[in-house]
Amino acid sequence: QVQLTESGGGTVQAGGSLSLSCAASGRTQGNPVMGWFRQAPGKEREFVAAIPWNRGSPLYADSVKGRFTISTPNGKNTAALQMSSLKPEDTAVYYCAADFRFGTTGYSNSQRYRYWGQGTQVTVSS
Repeated sequence: QVQLTESGGGTVQAGGSLSLSCAASGRTQGNPVMGWFRQAPGKEREFVAAIPWNRGSPLYADSVKGRFTISTPNGKNTAALQMSSLKPEDTAVYYCAADFRFGTTGYSNSQRYRYWGQGTQVTVSS
């Protein structure tokens, strides 16, 4: 089994910045794809960003492109999401996701990911 531990999040005013971190532990064999999704109240979970290890470039949702940056600052089993120019519509619970099966497609599909974090709240006030 794999466990994902998230940290970061909180409340910030519109235009501000926040960072989220995620670390995978346990049976982390293989080259993962790490992703971030979010879910606002009353809405479905949506893709935010993903980064595959050693096989391609990061992928972003159009709504966050140019404002959010995903990276693997501490190796392949970690993922960070740097969020800037935050908007009230970015308010949601953010979930880290990971998958260690080989593949180069479907990174924006939540069903692609086997492991999920517990979620962390991000609130952007206007």
